[in-house]
Amino acid sequence: MNHIRNFCIIAHIDHGKSTLADRLLEFTKTIQVTEGQMLDNMDLERERGITIKSHAIQMEYKAKDGEKYILNLIDTPGHVDFSYEVSRSIAACEGALLIVDATQGVQAQTISNLYMAIDHDLEIIPVINKIDMPNAMPDEVEDEIIGLLGCDRSDIIRASGRTGEGVENILEAVISRIPHPTGFTDAPAQALIFDSIFNSFRGIIVLCKVVNGTIKKGEKVKFFNTDMDYVADEVGVLKMDMVPKNELTAGEVGYIISGIKTATEVKVGDTVTSVANPCKSAIEGFMEVKPMVFAGVYPIDPNDYENLRASLEKLQLNDASLTFSPESSIALGFGFRCGFLGLLHMEIIQERLDREFNMDVITTVPNVSYMVYDKQGNAKEVHNPSGLPDQTMIDHIEEPYIRASIITASTFIGPIMKLCLDKRGELINQEYVSGNRVELHFMIPLGEIVIDFYDKLKSISKGYASFDYHVDSFRPSKLAKLDILLNGEPVDALSTLTHESNAVTFGRRMCEKLKELIPRQQFDIAIQAAIGAKIVARETVKQVRKDVTAKCYGGDVSRKRKLLEKQKQGKKRMKQVGNVQVPQKAFLAVLKLD
Repeated sequence: MNHIRNFCIIAHIDHGKSTLADRLLEFTKTIQVTEGQMLDNMDLERERGITIKSHAIQMEYKAKDGEKYILNLIDTPGHVDFSYEVSRSIAACEGALLIVDATQGVQAQTISNLYMAIDHDLEIIPVINKIDMPNAMPDEVEDEIIGLLGCDRSDIIRASGRTGEGVENILEAVISRIPHPTGFTDAPAQALIFDSIFNSFRGIIVLCKVVNGTIKKGEKVKFFNTDMDYVADEVGVLKMDMVPKNELTAGEVGYIISGIKTATEVKVGDTVTSVANPCKSAIEGFMEVKPMVFAGVYPIDPNDYENLRASLEKLQLNDASLTFSPESSIALGFGFRCGFLGLLHMEIIQERLDREFNMDVITTVPNVSYMVYDKQGNAKEVHNPSGLPDQTMIDHIEEPYIRASIITASTFIGPIMKLCLDKRGELINQEYVSGNRVELHFMIPLGEIVIDFYDKLKSISKGYASFDYHVDSFRPSKLAKLDILLNGEPVDALSTLTHESNAVTFGRRMCEKLKELIPRQQFDIAIQAAIGAKIVARETVKQVRKDVTAKCYGGDVSRKRKLLEKQKQGKKRMKQVGNVQVPQKAFLAVLKLD
């Protein structure tokens, strides 16, 4: 066990984690690097250039002291929406490489990932990456890291993921500074599940870190929380592919395949133990996921409901931060209420449903959860505007507030403050991190940042602001339920909860947008926005008309009038039986109202 090191790479998005991981794999001759970001093996990750899943891989390295070491590396995502992946990876490690871009310096997600690692008592090795860039400022960035960590200047390693400079120093630092795993090989088996993958041939593959004891091939293993037992058909370690072994011992990171076919039987964060000699308690220190954004996901074809359930269960295995529960809508039929960590997360899940499971889905307007108090003082959590009790029963509604931390160059303070104050934010404080970089702290309602806040922040600051947040508390708020009516019928999938001050303008903009998107029919379609019984905005999609009077030439005007009257009756009848189809684009348009 003295020759094992488990560590992860943490950083802000786009600071070169995956490229540096490539150089580490190349240097230790683990794999032949044929293209960039070898660990990002999902098409989506390649297209967008971001890491979505954390990836574990084992390397073997002969150090300068002549000893051979086994290094288990986990490359983690940097985007705030995938911070749950980072927390799971941190739970399986003893140390972390903190990567900071030499051209950009310390950013918001760097700080929040660092605090997460410090909470788990990990040994931190600071690394400045991209020092080969012409606009690199390694000395200034070193000062920032020293201010953040309080470490010595000599502790910071300078490296480049592109040229491979400093890679050997990183590996030597991992061996000398990161402690080896502590555990007892002769104790009862105890392994922490930090991820799982669904394979249609082999069932569910569980990725785990063995904390104590040994898990052997062919022995019976038990999952602590679900109390189910299985035979470990195959155990092994993760290289670029899976490499089978006869046993996994304390301190090792590897996988177990036991032919489990039901997705709900595996929980990430659960403990695996042996049936013959079980451990007394589960492994501590694993945080529960808290979804921030909720949206309805409905199959376009109602017959696909069960397939959608199966697809979501398989996705949940691979992405434990997704939560879902069944719900139904008058307009869309049966579907699921899904909880996501953010808008990017929601977009990725929708894309993965399409690519990996061929599921065509409609996603409703995303919203957050509110606490609704009735006149008796009872509290109820509501994720969906249609779940609100009657207006007369409600005493008050509380909405979640987040504490946001924004790091930016001081030239952008004005526009960023205006953006946050327009979103009903309150400035708590601002402090200079170093030079001309400022950290701003705001309290903002979560519902205000759900839709387009991140995009606006990036465009205002020309990409130089970084943003991180965590939920702080619930506060009373004046919220109104905005309904959208088509020909007097409410479309529940388009209704939203919004602050009273925005409700009228938001309703007006939604009506205008829907007018562009809903195709014309043989009859007039009235699009209305209503708060309670009060209509606050209206647009009309004009009917498609046929010129019935074309054949009337000359003669009495009453003949024309008679034909038009007849047409009017037909249109009226048509309106009673005709129903308006809302296209998928309309549900998505609400997100991009600006």
